[in-house]
Amino acid sequence: MTTLKPLHTFHIPVMGLAYTIDSPIRVAKYGISSVISIMDDELIEKMNAFYSEKFDIPYQEITQKIHDYRAERITSYLNLVDKIVKEKFESFKIELTESKLAMEHYIATLSDRSGIKTGLQNLMDDGLAFKETVKNYLDEHLYAGDIDVNIMTKLDKDNFIKEEQLPIEFNDAHAALRGFANSTLESSVVLSAGMNPRLYSYFENFSAFFPDLNNQLKKRITLKVSDFRSAMIQGNFLAKKGLWVSEYRIESGLNCGGHAFATEGFLLGPILEEFKQKKEQLIQSAHELMVKALGQKGLHVPEQPLDLKITVQGGVGTAEEHEFLLEQYKVDSVGWGSPFLLVPEATSVDNHTRALLAGAKEEDLYLSHISPLGIPFNTLRGTTNEVLKQKRINDNKAGSSCPKRFLALSKEYDSKGICTSSKKYQDLKLEELDLLKDNLSPEIFKKKRSSITEKACLCVGLANASYLENDIKIKGQAQGVIICPGPNMAYFDHEVSLATMMKHIYGKTSILSVLDRPNLFVKELEMYLDYLRNEIDSVSDEITAGQIKKWNVFKNNLSIGIGYYEELFSTNSFFETTKKQILNQFDFYKLELNKIEIPQLVLAC
Repeated sequence: MTTLKPLHTFHIPVMGLAYTIDSPIRVAKYGISSVISIMDDELIEKMNAFYSEKFDIPYQEITQKIHDYRAERITSYLNLVDKIVKEKFESFKIELTESKLAMEHYIATLSDRSGIKTGLQNLMDDGLAFKETVKNYLDEHLYAGDIDVNIMTKLDKDNFIKEEQLPIEFNDAHAALRGFANSTLESSVVLSAGMNPRLYSYFENFSAFFPDLNNQLKKRITLKVSDFRSAMIQGNFLAKKGLWVSEYRIESGLNCGGHAFATEGFLLGPILEEFKQKKEQLIQSAHELMVKALGQKGLHVPEQPLDLKITVQGGVGTAEEHEFLLEQYKVDSVGWGSPFLLVPEATSVDNHTRALLAGAKEEDLYLSHISPLGIPFNTLRGTTNEVLKQKRINDNKAGSSCPKRFLALSKEYDSKGICTSSKKYQDLKLEELDLLKDNLSPEIFKKKRSSITEKACLCVGLANASYLENDIKIKGQAQGVIICPGPNMAYFDHEVSLATMMKHIYGKTSILSVLDRPNLFVKELEMYLDYLRNEIDSVSDEITAGQIKKWNVFKNNLSIGIGYYEELFSTNSFFETTKKQILNQFDFYKLELNKIEIPQLVLAC
């Protein structure tokens, strides 16, 4: 199976529910791939109406009265995005054909690695005398970026009509997958947040995920993973069903935006090294299983393994880091997320929040516990959501009205599910806590109360920025905006154009004003040390043997990771101007790691 060489060596990952909801419409014509979250069908329906009107395309509202409205809304919007992108791409090629200035500007944003850059430059050197020659070259070599979609596999809530539970295919993630599968897109679904066997099995219902007679996949599967073992398990699970994983998207466990899924102390460099060394094992294992499964299904069986990409994202901030990842680990693309929140041409962010991002310092970006999923969540201090949430707490009205219920996953009080950020849930929890008040110290009571009320309504907060930017009316209880940049955001402090950001990525300029920004590997190590300390310090109950074992493994893996980096940075040719400083920082954090004492199990007499 052969594919065109990418125009770019970077992609824009999914960010929140709204921040990349329309990124393909904004950037795909330049060959930039980006990812749309398809979890919020209400937001998607609003964006469908907005862009239908903007581009004068007929629009038919899909209401909740329609039987399969969630999937139908997603399909309709993705088809619209596909149509708009194709039209904008054709217009862009015409612009390049007819305008020397447009061609010069575009060439300036391309990587020196890009083969098409040389071809376009040669055409420019020939004076663009023959428009037909230019047009033919563009038709043959230029293509739009992928319109990929993201499904967070954990968001697969059961749904009901009154008291009747609907079949599993109407669960949230299942319906989202069906919406993508039925669309005109030929792109990838990025599955994040771990394995969902029921959802993975549902892929078998859609022929577009199986190779055709030309060994092509109309729709592809991308798995976001944090280590090789997880990739092998999930990839082989899908392969046993005849399904091929076209891309493993490796994300730093902590040095990323959104939810943070910490590894067992495995650092990004050693993880990438393992993927590099074992890529063929990953390919052959899945190929053998897939061939057997396709044969049993009576489907076409490719003789050779299909294409497999390894990509990476999380904390990258300089052209040198970008190039290092490409060269050292032979990855196919590097994800740049948080910095693009400061690019109005690429992401959907309201003006107030974008200004807050630009002014954010290291101390303003932190791992919080506001997510109803109970998973650490990257957060920015001072958001409008934080202000409104605190006001409700102060007024003894904590909790959200929970209008969307995407995270209504707790069955503690309701068999249909209830969200831990909802007022209903928090009222019940606070009532239980009040009964225990006399038996708790004021400090413990305050801490337990805060752990209940700090949960925020992500469903609304992560969608509001797009409504605000596009002047779409927001109904219901005021929730403000939640945004979830990674810690790397602290080193980018002003809005930039798309062209300038691309030039920064490819080393033609620098938009960083912070001179002492830590190397991405150093920053991740620092975060893992803080994470381990917090894990140990936050235990208030009796420590178990299992916890002690976990912490020892965690600490040992960090030690191995530091040793790996010390050897790597001593022998490679990158980071020459900062290498000494980086190695000194690894020495410092090695000492810090040794200072962390793992508690010992106290045996009863």
